[in-house]
Amino acid sequence: MSKRENKALYFQKLTNYLDTYKSIFIVNVDNVSSNQMHQIRFSLRGEAVVLMGKNTMVRCVLKGLINERPELEKLLNYVRGNIGFVFTNEDLNTIREKIVVNRVAAPARANAVAPCDVVVPGGNTGMEPGKTSFFQALGIPTKIARGTIEIVSDVKLVTAGTKVGPSEAVLLNMLGISPFTYGMAVVQVYDAGSLFSPEVLDVEESQLIANLLAAIRDVASVSLAVGYPTVASVPHSVINGYKNLLAVSVASDYTFPGSEQIKEFIANPDAFAVAAPVAAAASSDAPAAAAAAEDSESEDDDMGFGLFD
Repeated sequence: MSKRENKALYFQKLTNYLDTYKSIFIVNVDNVSSNQMHQIRFSLRGEAVVLMGKNTMVRCVLKGLINERPELEKLLNYVRGNIGFVFTNEDLNTIREKIVVNRVAAPARANAVAPCDVVVPGGNTGMEPGKTSFFQALGIPTKIARGTIEIVSDVKLVTAGTKVGPSEAVLLNMLGISPFTYGMAVVQVYDAGSLFSPEVLDVEESQLIANLLAAIRDVASVSLAVGYPTVASVPHSVINGYKNLLAVSVASDYTFPGSEQIKEFIANPDAFAVAAPVAAAASSDAPAAAAAAEDSESEDDDMGFGLFD
């Protein structure tokens, strides 16, 4: 197959995927091995598809579709570097977990950017004392114990986001430390025309509900303050109106079914104060009375004698 035919086939495949799937993960594949890529594709089989390609070709396809689907223009800003696409119609959290779970440990390489802090743990290294100067050059405190070099305490050797120096890489390899793990990393998520950070997927449903309720309360407060009725404020307005009606009824001779008990309580509070203890006493005496009745019935049944007396 010629280069032109391969290019046309790729254009068609990417266009079909954009039409078929509503969600896209933009992933970074730096330091991802071909074996890892195979395993990720296998784990996503039937749920998602992975598509790699040259950025120039991807941009060309997207620009050709922008007139019909302007929302795809959002993807152009992220088509740079070593990236790929994962297309899916399944649950985003499930697919993201399968994308990022496949990671492998890797040794530190000189001039590689550290994805995390690297700490050399304290303890015996098993190395001969002749290499003490090597540790001193890196500012790592050591001592000689039982004829070998011992690191006095934990030392942060490399800071995340900085390049690994040649000396640091050699030391980590000498100590047998593989501090980094590499795998696919989700850069952005595109879903039904919206583009957002993958951290959004970590927001739980309870948090979304709490945020929604807080927003509804704010809308209701503003609506009540300015006197503009909304769906959020109408229930409060009805309740406030009912309270005002009760206040008018209490302050005047006007009575309606909802205010009768309140007016009676205000007119004769002692009746309610006496009724409450009487009711409580009656309820507390009921179990004792029932127990006494039970005892008297049992005594009447045997007339005070046992069955064989």
